[in-house]
Amino acid sequence: MDLRHQEIFQRYVYAGAVTRNPDAVAALFTEDGVYDAPLVPEGHPLHGRLVGREAIRAGLRVYHRQLARPGTVDPRHSTHHLHETADPDVFVAEIDVAVDEADGRRTTMSLVQVFRLRAGQIVLLRDYFTEPPTGASGRHPR
Repeated sequence: MDLRHQEIFQRYVYAGAVTRNPDAVAALFTEDGVYDAPLVPEGHPLHGRLVGREAIRAGLRVYHRQLARPGTVDPRHSTHHLHETADPDVFVAEIDVAVDEADGRRTTMSLVQVFRLRAGQIVLLRDYFTEPPTGASGRHPR
């Protein structure tokens, strides 16, 4: 495993999922970086391609404010696997995020992210996820 990939991924997770800090997430991208969430529906704050740090920051700021699931990420029960590719600037993350909900239940959201780097920063992140419906299976009692 490329330690650089692990470090970038951990910084991204901490800035985005743990602290929900759009400024810190945007700082991980190149000035012309692109965040692309192709599976989210029209009207979602992350729909389409967010190009540039300011667009990424603004989209994430709205997304974090509008989260339908205001629970807390539980890193002890979340898992991820990073996969190297033939291109040393590209890696893939498979993620199962455990979220502790306000009602005492845990929800798991699964996603895949493809990272393309330039000079140690994210130039393109494709984030393949959909929001789980409220009350969906995947909710587990603690």
